[in-house]
Amino acid sequence: MDLRPELLPPAVDPRRLDALHTEIGRITDLLATGSTDAEAAITAFNADTGHAYTVRDFADPCAARSLTDFATEAARPAHPRVPDITRDELAEIIHRIATGDRETDHYLRLLHASIPHPHLADLIFHPPAHLRDAPPHALADAALAYRPIAL
Repeated sequence: MDLRPELLPPAVDPRRLDALHTEIGRITDLLATGSTDAEAAITAFNADTGHAYTVRDFADPCAARSLTDFATEAARPAHPRVPDITRDELAEIIHRIATGDRETDHYLRLLHASIPHPHLADLIFHPPAHLRDAPPHALADAALAYRPIAL
């Protein structure tokens, strides 16, 4: 299924990607040398990107992802909210995540920002027994059925 453009990962300007790549490297170097400027650099980086990265993200940025993937993530919106995702679109996004799509991180951020279910990643990667091996539409139904408890 094709997804609407607002559900797809936004393109990143190569110049922006290069600038973020360079800044990530600079912050990593500041941390490696114990510079007191590292915290301020991370704060400025977060202000520029809209994300909430911590020292841990920069201490070893290649541990969980490549430097290019880190820069690409930082260049994209931190909370890409699309409130009117349909059941079919949600099922397609879940399918893409479950099959290891290259843009899984974007799709997970999109779901967390757009669907109120508090454990979407667990629902997809570690579903409850009655949803193990369920098709994406069943997982989408479970995600859409969640209602927060009113206090």
